[in-house]
Amino acid sequence: MGSEIKVGDIMSKNVISVTREASIMEVAKLMEKYNVGSIVVADKRKAEGIITERDIVRKLIGTGKDSAKAKASDAMSSPLKVITAEASIETAAKAMREYRIKRLPVISGKNELVGLISEGDIMRVFPSIVDLLEERAAAGQ
Repeated sequence: MGSEIKVGDIMSKNVISVTREASIMEVAKLMEKYNVGSIVVADKRKAEGIITERDIVRKLIGTGKDSAKAKASDAMSSPLKVITAEASIETAAKAMREYRIKRLPVISGKNELVGLISEGDIMRVFPSIVDLLEERAAAGQ
């Protein structure tokens, strides 16, 4: 697409995270409280995994595990696919398509969690990208 919009420009910066030892009940309550579909598992700002609503259903409920006793580590997807804030949104979109995921934790150069980008974030800026491409085409670039 050729846009200059970076992941850091559109990512959510207030990422909800828990430790590996957090209970699944706590994870579910946080999802409900903040109206989110995923929670990042992190240790001292180092992203380790991600838990989605689908993970809870497939890895715990669907297998008959006692979700009242389950920990975040029991349901998280790992190894974690991540991206940096400096990456283009095109790179993020390609990674999501390649890995068949809807969210990518954003990390700093020190591998610390700094944000989260989702398909929805990219779709919200898509009209801006189309405008930018049209402007460049009209300018002969």
